[in-house]
Amino acid sequence: MKVMEFAFVAYPAADLNRSAAFYEGVLGLTRGTLINHAGEFWVEYEVGPHTLGLGNEPFLRASGDGPHLVLEVDDFEDTIRHLRQNAVVFAVEPFETPQCRIAVVLDPDGNKLGLHQRKPRPV
Repeated sequence: MKVMEFAFVAYPAADLNRSAAFYEGVLGLTRGTLINHAGEFWVEYEVGPHTLGLGNEPFLRASGDGPHLVLEVDDFEDTIRHLRQNAVVFAVEPFETPQCRIAVVLDPDGNKLGLHQRKPRPV
């Protein structure tokens, strides 16, 4: 067996509309596939070559210790300012390493979501 790539990242959403409002309204992602069958819900967002799925399927339960997606952003300071203006809760305040800048926020269900910006590589 050989793992070829990630198929998608799945985050649980107790209230799909509330979560979609966060991911679309605050983070600016564009909704893709929406599945609603027999009371089960799932929505997908295409982010570059990857897929983020939100759902309230029986096998997905919100937990702050669940998966941790990290999004690469183009302007770290602007991103942090935008998140604070939208009263987003920070699980880890912004910090820097020699290679990057990073912060961790919580989505409406308490899932951790990282925001990251790589620093230019030294030449």
